[in-house]
Amino acid sequence: MTYLPKSVHPEGELNLPIKSDVLLPIEVDTFDGKVHVEWDPDAAVTALGQLPFFIQFLKLGQRFDPWVDSCPLAHHSNNASSTRDILGSIFLSVLSGHTRYAHIGALIHDRVNTQLLGMNKVVSDDTVSRALRNMDEVKGIDWLQSHLLSSYEGLLSTPWILDTDVTIKPLYGHQEAATKGYNPHKPGRPSHTYHTYMIANLRLILEVEVLAGNQSGSSYSLPGLMDLLNKLPVTSRPAFVRGDCDWGSGNIMSELEQQGYHYLFKMRKSKQVKDVIYRHHGKGLWQTFKQGWEAKEASLTLSTWSKPRRVVLVRRQLARNEDLLIEHHQGDQMHLSFIDEPENIKAFEYSVLVTNLDDDVLGIVQHYRDRADCENNFDELKNQWGWGGFTTQKVKSCRFISRIIALVYNWWTLYTRLLLPSSHREAITSRPLLLSSVGRLSQSGRQKKISITSSHHLKDKMLNAYKQINPFFIWLKAAAPQLSISQCWQAILDRIIEMLTDNNDADKPEMARASP
Repeated sequence: MTYLPKSVHPEGELNLPIKSDVLLPIEVDTFDGKVHVEWDPDAAVTALGQLPFFIQFLKLGQRFDPWVDSCPLAHHSNNASSTRDILGSIFLSVLSGHTRYAHIGALIHDRVNTQLLGMNKVVSDDTVSRALRNMDEVKGIDWLQSHLLSSYEGLLSTPWILDTDVTIKPLYGHQEAATKGYNPHKPGRPSHTYHTYMIANLRLILEVEVLAGNQSGSSYSLPGLMDLLNKLPVTSRPAFVRGDCDWGSGNIMSELEQQGYHYLFKMRKSKQVKDVIYRHHGKGLWQTFKQGWEAKEASLTLSTWSKPRRVVLVRRQLARNEDLLIEHHQGDQMHLSFIDEPENIKAFEYSVLVTNLDDDVLGIVQHYRDRADCENNFDELKNQWGWGGFTTQKVKSCRFISRIIALVYNWWTLYTRLLLPSSHREAITSRPLLLSSVGRLSQSGRQKKISITSSHHLKDKMLNAYKQINPFFIWLKAAAPQLSISQCWQAILDRIIEMLTDNNDADKPEMARASP
């Protein structure tokens, strides 16, 4: 059989597919005239245009790769998504401010940051929730606790304060461990409780435990607190532990005293506490604190205590123009009566602090006033970082995602402190400034280029921050091959401490900086 010779001429141009009606330009009438709008689904663009700087921070600090490599996630199929794709998808979602697993779908077509993170793709929300559900709980918690510890351990060589508190997460479905407990904003609503321990002032999360809604008392927090403290080296222990009135119980203070820890707690106004206030109200020796506050030291022994303890009475005179009311009954009706304030009557607001610190009275009052920053931290994590969301039926997944959010939050907080050390910036302001920009990825040969466009009014400040920190990153990149993982991260933490110290010194007057 004779075969025809093969053609040596090119076949010519192929028939290109005709664009579908969906991709055709659309004529839109605006106040600036007609505009032709067309879709470009294949463009390598991202709404997180400044994320490459944060990725460089994580890479040089040896944060992301060890987190992925040590993950105990088990794959049971050759077609299963990789651990890097799953954790990278969670990382991008949390960093974007998402509060639901379903929100991950908004990132599926991000082809820029997935490449920069070494991912193949953003996986679906079902894949993420299924992976967390199948992970071994003990191994998963140990994995996340170790990375939380490594994120802040290098900062604990300087004196620091441990704040502890509990926040409520209301639930609306049929979740495991969702029970009715203390819930002042939504009474009767099932909930989870987040028992949290953090570094004061720096606003870094040490650990978070998710328990049932009826386990909000400090007695449920104490085992986790002691476990956390016992894991720290002696040189890294906090100067003292600080908490609200729920922590002022004899059992908790005795446990801390036996282990050699200092504490500062607020006390409930029980009958014996009110008796102390009554005895000292008319006595002198009150020390004036700023903004009209006064303080005085006393000793108190409650019936449930094994020994007397030091307490500090704090009071503030109420303003004259505040209304004074008396509640009384007339028959079956309850009435409120206003009373005119005589000129010789003074009304005071009292609070009582208990401590084993040796600081002076005014210093103790200031220590506890600084605790107000703790409540701001809860508000940020619940409303801006997803602690109030990412709900699943299994409490195990909630325990994983709460720690993952805390870890990403710590990384981002340290990153923003490195760039802008003047103050802590909540996500509602730091994300638009340091993350949200239009980024377009282009490649020519082996060189990749990202063009960033930001419309933020503080973009000049942002550009100046990148310019100032870039020489440090260049030095760290050159030194990284000779450093271990912990040494690379410690170099970044030392740089943050240095910038925070320089910034605090710059805020002081010249005479104060010159004084010994």
